Amino acid sequence: MSRLNAPYAITPHLLLRAYSIGLFPMAESAEDDQLYWVDPERRAIFPLDGFAVSRSLAKTVRSDRFEVAVDRDFDAVIDACAAPAFRRERTWINAEIRRLYRELFDLGYAHTVECRREGRLVGGLYGVALGSAFFGESMFHLERDTSKVALTHLVARLRAGHFQLLDTQFITPHLASLGAIEISRDAYHSTLEQALATKANFYVWPKSTRVTGTRALAALAN
Repeated sequence: MSRLNAPYAITPHLLLRAYSIGLFPMAESAEDDQLYWVDPERRAIFPLDGFAVSRSLAKTVRSDRFEVAVDRDFDAVIDACAAPAFRRERTWINAEIRRLYRELFDLGYAHTVECRREGRLVGGLYGVALGSAFFGESMFHLERDTSKVALTHLVARLRAGHFQLLDTQFITPHLASLGAIEISRDAYHSTLEQALATKANFYVWPKSTRVTGTRALAALAN
């Protein structure tokens, strides 16, 4: 994995430029105020036509047990992603990451998918949209399957909005079970270049529209 320290102040527009050439920022820990750029030799992506929805997950999505919304409360989502969790006592989301992605959210580039039950935020994710590429940054769950439900709705939205790339940075067994694959750095850069050459619409379903699980699953089937 290539790693390059960022010795100068990073602006939101510099961050977007970094995404456009295949880089993304990380910190050693939440307490570290420094960031470094990462360009993995192997990159994890979700082929948007290969997302794997099990029968049990489809049943949960279709039940609308969780209300799914987008871009309602960015700060709450990134706070939850940064919080200690099962098998994750430390986080790379530091104050600088929070500042940068909040500014990207205000500029319309960062987005959230949020799951609520009885008004309480119980799962979700955030990432960055650029061209027809979506760069997934982090997700969390406080109840069973809520991060999977959020991811299902994200993939459905990206397919409906004509996105070409869903980047998830690093492969994990959990992501692989949902259809994520690894590709080489060169293959990723080529795919990224193609995705940035076209436009997509994250709001193909307006922010104010409640997207049902049945509608999301139908989009995945198209």
